[in-house]
Amino acid sequence: MKSFDIRTKIYFGENSLDRLANIPYNRAFIITDPFVVKSGMLQMITMRLQDGYTEYEVFSDVVPDPPLEKIELGVKALLNYNPDCVIAVGGGSAIDSAKSIREFASRASDKIPALIAIPTTSGTGSEVTSFAVVTDPSKDIKYPLVSDSMLPTEAILDAALVKSVPAAVTADTGMDVLTHAIEAYVSINNNEFSAALAEKAIEICGTFLLRSYLDNNDTHARQKMHIASCLAGLAFNSASLGLNHGMAHALGGKFHIPHGRANAMLLPFIIEYNSGITIHSKSQKEYPPCVRKYVNVAKLLGCSNFNEITTVRALISWVQFMNKEMNIPLTVSQCGIDRTEYFNAIDSMADKAISDSCTATNPKVPTKLEVISVFEHLYG
Repeated sequence: MKSFDIRTKIYFGENSLDRLANIPYNRAFIITDPFVVKSGMLQMITMRLQDGYTEYEVFSDVVPDPPLEKIELGVKALLNYNPDCVIAVGGGSAIDSAKSIREFASRASDKIPALIAIPTTSGTGSEVTSFAVVTDPSKDIKYPLVSDSMLPTEAILDAALVKSVPAAVTADTGMDVLTHAIEAYVSINNNEFSAALAEKAIEICGTFLLRSYLDNNDTHARQKMHIASCLAGLAFNSASLGLNHGMAHALGGKFHIPHGRANAMLLPFIIEYNSGITIHSKSQKEYPPCVRKYVNVAKLLGCSNFNEITTVRALISWVQFMNKEMNIPLTVSQCGIDRTEYFNAIDSMADKAISDSCTATNPKVPTKLEVISVFEHLYG
């Protein structure tokens, strides 16, 4: 028996931030990053809380790839303030930090505050998922945390918060959305509900991602990508992900490549690996089930071709084209990472990718040698 539910109430569209003036909470603990504070973006949150007579305290000690020591500081600050609501404002790092801080704090207190997630980038989908990723810098490991108790109570999607996102961040996060949707679509845990959400997210990416990258004043495109990020988050929260994320976690943990960029670089290689279709492939009577899924993805993106082989190859080319257009490196070597250092790390990264919880739902069960091979080819 399977089940599907959406527990997070989602507010979206124009002026959706006005919800904050009407929340039924008296004390809010805001978790965000220094950029949101310095940019003045936080005032868009606090002014509405003031309108609703909600007291608040701000914790802004959030950094990319949230390390365990920062989570510990946040837990202490949250317990000291004792709020009835936590508001996460920022990208994936801020929302993941808020989830983790609230989760660990709840183990030291009987009071579990509500969680409102307000993303300022269109990428992680973390505002509607039970996942969070924290980092142990001493071991170069990213730990995916999974618990239904980390699901946000509410999510607010307001395009006004993503209007000023730099093009490079738009590219990285946008390709993260696409990777979430494709991995959820081909996951062994996929179902009709997750598939419908993933398909719509893929369709939106095909139409609006490049537009959003090329013009940050294209509010319509930005709003669409904000919705796509949430849809993809709902999809993978149900179906989980795959090897692409397992390897991206290992790669990002070791070499500090932004998560969305690591996913974008890996995606063509993972599609080729999962499908078994290379430039030397010949037609077969039957293909693995994921090939049919990849063919459907290609159709949604408008790059379907003559048969399964040419269509999957066209999909891979489409992803590479998008990476090139948005100045995302195609290989690790283009990131300026030393070859010797990288190849010395491959064995350890392969172990971490294999043991990553995301890898468990990949459509093809990878061996360590196969993962090593993908990492080797990724260097370029």
